[in-house]
Amino acid sequence: ISSGGNGFLWTSRPGLDSVHSSFQMQNVLLIGFGFMGRTHAGIYARLPDVRVTGIVDNNGKLSESILNENHATGVPVFADLASAVSAVDVSVVDICLPTDLHCGIAQAAFAAGKHVFCEKPIALKREEATLMIEAARRADRQFMVGHCIRFWPEYVALREMTDSGAHGRLVSLSMIRRTGRPNYSVGDWVNQPERCRGAALDLHIHDVDFLLHLLGHPEGLVSQGLRDETGWNTISTQYAYAGRRVTAEGGWNYPSSWGFQMGFSAVFERAALDYDSRQGLFLTTENSEPVRVSVSSLDGYHHELAYFIGCLERGEPVTISTGAQAAASLDLVLTEIESASHGQPISLST
Repeated sequence: ISSGGNGFLWTSRPGLDSVHSSFQMQNVLLIGFGFMGRTHAGIYARLPDVRVTGIVDNNGKLSESILNENHATGVPVFADLASAVSAVDVSVVDICLPTDLHCGIAQAAFAAGKHVFCEKPIALKREEATLMIEAARRADRQFMVGHCIRFWPEYVALREMTDSGAHGRLVSLSMIRRTGRPNYSVGDWVNQPERCRGAALDLHIHDVDFLLHLLGHPEGLVSQGLRDETGWNTISTQYAYAGRRVTAEGGWNYPSSWGFQMGFSAVFERAALDYDSRQGLFLTTENSEPVRVSVSSLDGYHHELAYFIGCLERGEPVTISTGAQAAASLDLVLTEIESASHGQPISLST
């Protein structure tokens, strides 16, 4: 974070802004055209040197109005991956499907020689994540998972402040992610535990992944939570990091009309950085009242896809939100569920 007029300005890093180049066009096949698929289509439409050449969706009769509203007019819609890759030019498969379908589609895409971007979480089970990572390795293709919080401007600002040490060491961090009960998924798959496993794996994993990105693996943890027919609808965890107090809580047990809120409170030796998605990002130092921090107006969804496409264009390996990193985040959340299930702390020390 650097000085910027009356406030502060998030300093973007290479790859986090839109990529401008004259490299070979990246042709993207979107698998799934629900909320995330349409979000991705809109972002690809704004990125240079990338185009959506096909959509795979079980609603093969997507209306022209839906395609037009989501920047996909004239894009053919296919019933399955095999039909699409045989009919249109594809270099990238972007998977925006329910979590239980990620593993099989990713393996098929790698077998077809395509790079893969897959929405989070990587999978429901540790062994599925391993299969996906091994498929990418065998195919020698790039694999990135959509843990967008690593790219969300306010969280990037927190990472930069922590890494710089400009305000001393990070001593305390609490993160929250709260929302009303989800009612937006196609076929209501988010509320089916065999397809999603609840808020712990679908919502809270965002903060778990960022925590690993920021501080590495904790020495241990203890979790508590609430369960209902959707799975773990709320989970709260305290993590063991030497000399730091770190907690994260996520849940969707609010009324559906409540909306969404994410945020963090980070205390450094000489400052505090606070973020609430409903209010903004604020920095407080020993010599100032809270000051609003200015950040990129583009969200993490945009930044992550720009980064992924940029890596492909430059022939550079993906190093942020890799399959292996996503597998580690899955593993940690499953460990939290184990702790909450048994009411016991779990040591992670090697």
